[in-house]
Amino acid sequence: MADDTNERNTSIPRGFKPEDSSARLDWVKDFTGIEIDDTLTDDPEDLKGIIENHVGFMKVPMAVVGPLLLDGVYAKGEFSVPLCTLEGTLAMSMNRGMLASYLSGGTTVRHFRQELSRAPVFIFDNFDESTKFQSWVEENKGAIMAAAESTTKHGKVLRIDQYTVQNYVVLDIVLDTGNAAGQNMVTLAAKVACELIREKTGHSYFLESNINSDKKPSVRNMLLGRGHAVAAETTIKDSVMKKVLKVDPNTLVEAWPYYPTISSMAGIHGNGIHESNALTAIYLATGQDAACASENSIAHFSIEKLDDALKFKLTLPSLTVGTVGGGTRLKMQKRNLELLGCADGEHSARKLAEIITGATLALDISLVCAIGSHTFTDAHMKYGRK
Repeated sequence: MADDTNERNTSIPRGFKPEDSSARLDWVKDFTGIEIDDTLTDDPEDLKGIIENHVGFMKVPMAVVGPLLLDGVYAKGEFSVPLCTLEGTLAMSMNRGMLASYLSGGTTVRHFRQELSRAPVFIFDNFDESTKFQSWVEENKGAIMAAAESTTKHGKVLRIDQYTVQNYVVLDIVLDTGNAAGQNMVTLAAKVACELIREKTGHSYFLESNINSDKKPSVRNMLLGRGHAVAAETTIKDSVMKKVLKVDPNTLVEAWPYYPTISSMAGIHGNGIHESNALTAIYLATGQDAACASENSIAHFSIEKLDDALKFKLTLPSLTVGTVGGGTRLKMQKRNLELLGCADGEHSARKLAEIITGATLALDISLVCAIGSHTFTDAHMKYGRK
């Protein structure tokens, strides 16, 4: 990202004419130094491991939003964020939240955890067998972890958690997957570890118990996460709330406690607003496994009243994203990772997770203000229809 923000136009051109799209492409190139080229195509032979029975490509509309101003552990500076979506108003709404945060000094983001697991289950005839098995696993933990790590150059086993219920023992084998999203990595690591256990103990297993809730929202993933965990906060001045977000901050903060209360009544994990909208749009643009938006949409959102501002806070405890492998090697998706400065680097996946969280908070802020100002329906009727 360029350092001198005073000499650049930070306002993305609007409009739906071909020349408007061209102007936005010029803006992105000027702002980031990256040229978006939607003529990039992937050869069918390069799709092995990504799709089977391939017959062609279907273009999904792509937008850019920003600038997103971040102060993170891994993501620092201004970012132009690519989105692929079919939902009118999504890009506009996220852009509005980013602008409000930008005018108030930006968003602070903090990556605080990275771990992904596969959780095989061993089934026993009686409690004595399961108890002895648990002790054996604990005594031989080093050898089991070494077997799992032998399958990857980049992953590292963090721990093996044991869960016991009835005559079942679940081994949750937890890895730091580096810059990979890591689903295949943890699967192979767990398989090799379990084969060692079976060879040494004679006990059979099933590779997946469902405790790690792969592609499913769960309390487990809300507490321990599946992938990266990031917290974000931004403090938006009252004047910006009124001018950009069109809402009285006092009215918003006084009424908002209804939302987490009724979210709890409905049995929703967390109290996020519409995280899956932001996650899916960015996932499609950057080559992530879009189905992970299911488990990744768990969120904790809150508003805090300050003297002359509101502080918006968001925690995403489960982001299954990576910058290597899978769809990230497709040409357009790779270019978008370059656009974000996440195509390479020691902790590029953590940087991407911080960017995603900052963008998701921006979208949440815009929607909660649209609800609070009673403009939610009007915006969709005006901008979300032809």
